[in-house]
Amino acid sequence: MKQALWETFCARHCVLETCVPLFATDSDGTVRVRNIGRVQKQIFVRSAECEALILTVTDQLIPDWISGAKRFDGMLYMMGWKKPGKFVPLYIGKTESAGRGGGLSVNIANLHKDKSKFARWGDNYAYHIGDLSACVLPGHGDGKKTPKYRAWADCLFVDGTATLREPVYFWATAWDRSQTGIWEDFGPTSLAFLEYLLIGVAGGISPSLLNREGISR
Repeated sequence: MKQALWETFCARHCVLETCVPLFATDSDGTVRVRNIGRVQKQIFVRSAECEALILTVTDQLIPDWISGAKRFDGMLYMMGWKKPGKFVPLYIGKTESAGRGGGLSVNIANLHKDKSKFARWGDNYAYHIGDLSACVLPGHGDGKKTPKYRAWADCLFVDGTATLREPVYFWATAWDRSQTGIWEDFGPTSLAFLEYLLIGVAGGISPSLLNREGISR
């Protein structure tokens, strides 16, 4: 049943057809890096397609928020592998339009100029690319190598290298709270509720799922 729910949701949102490479890679699957900061720490490079998709989605969210319409709760995103006829989830998350103080979230603001946060996929620590880079690449202190992203590194990369075990894909969409989520019986579903529902379903079909909350181990 969980597999059917997952496949129906992915088909409805054309996940397999519209997902894009997460990383910029060389021909052998090694992820490209760049140096940032005074100490020249290395950071993984997102693919141009990934950055374009995130900007497309957040460019929908910002005017929606500013106008007061607030039709969208934020951005739903997934990282995964492509297999024949299906998208295998590795991580599911969200970036809400509303920030902690009730205004527009800093995670989606000014992304065309500032990629430090970049809708949770930013280069800073406490963001996906920054923390994953810290666990794989030179120039990062041991205190920045968290258990969560060590698990990401073990899953995504060949041991001790920046070479992917297989291509990794990224999908995102602006989530309209009037949309039906993965459980159609619930009807219109908020982004926060949908995230937990998707993680719960994905945890039953993907043994490699990297989410820590919302699933039993």
